[in-house]
Amino acid sequence: MAKKTDLEGVSFEKALAELEEIVRKLESGAVELEDSIALYERGAALKAHCEAKLRSAQERIEKIVVTGDGRPRSEPAAFE
Repeated sequence: MAKKTDLEGVSFEKALAELEEIVRKLESGAVELEDSIALYERGAALKAHCEAKLRSAQERIEKIVVTGDGRPRSEPAAFE
Protein backbone atom coordinates (compact mmCIF):
# COMPACT_ATOMS: atom_id res chain seq x y z
CA MET A 1 0.00 0.00 0.00
CA ALA A 2 1.22 3.52 -0.73
CA LYS A 3 2.65 5.33 2.23
CA LYS A 4 1.32 8.73 3.21
CA THR A 5 4.63 10.33 2.25
CA ASP A 6 4.19 8.98 -1.28
CA LEU A 7 1.28 11.38 -1.73
CA GLU A 8 2.50 14.39 0.22
CA GLY A 9 2.53 17.39 -2.05
CA VAL A 10 0.42 15.67 -4.73
CA SER A 11 -2.38 17.96 -5.85
CA PHE A 12 -5.99 16.88 -5.82
CA GLU A 13 -6.11 17.10 -9.60
CA LYS A 14 -3.05 14.89 -10.14
CA ALA A 15 -4.25 12.33 -7.59
CA LEU A 16 -7.69 12.23 -9.20
CA ALA A 17 -6.20 11.80 -12.69
CA GLU A 18 -4.04 8.90 -11.47
CA LEU A 19 -7.04 7.35 -9.73
CA GLU A 20 -9.12 7.61 -12.91
CA GLU A 21 -6.33 5.90 -14.88
CA ILE A 22 -6.20 3.09 -12.33
CA VAL A 23 -9.96 2.60 -12.61
CA ARG A 24 -9.69 2.41 -16.42
CA LYS A 25 -6.95 -0.22 -16.17
CA LEU A 26 -8.85 -2.31 -13.65
CA GLU A 27 -12.12 -2.07 -15.60
CA SER A 28 -10.37 -3.20 -18.78
CA GLY A 29 -9.67 -6.60 -17.23
CA ALA A 30 -6.33 -6.74 -19.01
CA VAL A 31 -4.24 -6.44 -15.83
CA GLU A 32 -2.75 -9.51 -14.18
CA LEU A 33 -3.91 -10.42 -10.68
CA GLU A 34 -0.82 -9.24 -8.77
CA ASP A 35 -0.79 -5.96 -10.69
CA SER A 36 -4.51 -5.56 -10.04
CA ILE A 37 -3.94 -5.90 -6.31
CA ALA A 38 -1.15 -3.31 -6.37
CA LEU A 39 -3.28 -0.96 -8.45
CA TYR A 40 -6.23 -1.40 -6.10
CA GLU A 41 -4.03 -0.57 -3.09
CA ARG A 42 -2.67 2.53 -4.84
CA GLY A 43 -6.21 3.51 -5.79
CA ALA A 44 -7.37 3.19 -2.18
CA ALA A 45 -4.53 5.47 -1.05
CA LEU A 46 -5.34 7.99 -3.79
CA LYS A 47 -9.03 7.93 -2.86
CA ALA A 48 -8.19 8.65 0.79
CA HIS A 49 -5.83 11.44 -0.30
CA CYS A 50 -8.51 13.04 -2.48
CA GLU A 51 -11.10 12.78 0.28
CA ALA A 52 -8.71 14.47 2.73
CA LYS A 53 -8.03 17.28 0.25
CA LEU A 54 -11.77 17.79 -0.27
CA ARG A 55 -12.44 17.83 3.49
CA SER A 56 -9.70 20.39 3.95
CA ALA A 57 -11.11 22.60 1.21
CA GLN A 58 -14.61 22.31 2.64
CA GLU A 59 -13.38 23.28 6.10
CA ARG A 60 -11.59 26.32 4.70
CA ILE A 61 -14.71 27.41 2.82
CA GLU A 62 -16.88 26.98 5.90
CA LYS A 63 -14.51 29.18 7.89
CA ILE A 64 -14.76 32.17 5.56
CA VAL A 65 -16.08 35.05 7.61
CA VAL A 66 -16.96 38.64 6.85
CA THR A 67 -14.87 41.27 8.63
CA GLY A 68 -16.26 44.47 10.14
CA ASP A 69 -15.55 46.36 6.91
CA GLY A 70 -17.57 43.86 4.86
CA ARG A 71 -14.64 42.02 3.28
CA PRO A 72 -14.44 38.22 3.44
CA ARG A 73 -11.57 36.73 5.40
CA SER A 74 -10.60 33.11 5.78
CA GLU A 75 -9.76 31.63 9.15
CA PRO A 76 -8.27 28.21 9.76
CA ALA A 77 -10.76 25.72 11.13
CA ALA A 78 -10.29 24.90 14.80
CA PHE A 79 -11.14 21.39 15.93
CA GLU A 80 -11.73 20.42 19.51
